[in-house]
Amino acid sequence: MAEPVTSQRILEHVQRLGEEHPPIELDSVDRGIRDPRAVADRYGRVIDYLARVELEVDRNVLELLVLLPDVSEVDRLFYADVWQPQEIQHGLILDRLQQDLGRAAAEPVLDVSYKMRIMGALAHFSAIQDIARLLYYLTGASTERQAVLAYNTIHGGMTELGETAIAETIITPIRRQEPGHFAFYRMSATELVHSGALRPWQLYLARVLREKTYNLVGTNGQDRYRTQMGGVVTALGFDTDLDKYAREVGRIEAQLLWAHERGMEFPPYVLRALRESIDLYRERGFDDAA
Repeated sequence: MAEPVTSQRILEHVQRLGEEHPPIELDSVDRGIRDPRAVADRYGRVIDYLARVELEVDRNVLELLVLLPDVSEVDRLFYADVWQPQEIQHGLILDRLQQDLGRAAAEPVLDVSYKMRIMGALAHFSAIQDIARLLYYLTGASTERQAVLAYNTIHGGMTELGETAIAETIITPIRRQEPGHFAFYRMSATELVHSGALRPWQLYLARVLREKTYNLVGTNGQDRYRTQMGGVVTALGFDTDLDKYAREVGRIEAQLLWAHERGMEFPPYVLRALRESIDLYRERGFDDAA
């Protein structure tokens, strides 16, 4: 029987992440590239997208300050002392890589949206803040699972291309840190739901809000980025079995948020978001995403 998730277990997990996985130093990576054109052709746009998303961590932290005015010490320790320092280095390293490939520097979106500020105003009510916490954990789990799948695929592709330096000194260290982030969000969401802290009306509202506001990683609610994400999904080959990919991305919230829906492997809105992004990409193409 699995050991129950507790606040103490989550705290110990976060402390371990900080101790065992310090931020990756830019000088520690080998920037040697055997065939820049081949790498750029196959993964240039993907690296561009991932670099931007990783660099948007600074905005994500500002959003958390808005959404969680009474943030717990464990959450603060995670996002301020572990997650942000690790993720920003991922972004800086990937951004340097894409510039080595002859591509433009990333342009992260760093402004907190008006909708997020409205949600933040409501989050001063403790019952609403608990809902915001659950949505934060579910968004984090979905985002980190997408990252893990992407980096695993890129590592395999770089190895096929003979780009050992990129695969082993850039992608491997990054993908080694992402599962720990995913585990934090999974454990935190599980503890919050199973603790009974959320009343039925809060879970209902969380389901409604999640279905209405779900976005794939890095899309920021904008068609421009939805289109690019469709290109990323296609470039990584996930479009060949979208049900499988949606299951990987949406399994945690299916288990926690939609447990009353028997047999649901993933929420329908995950697959819908994927199909919309791919349709936009096929209609516009990556270069016309703007």
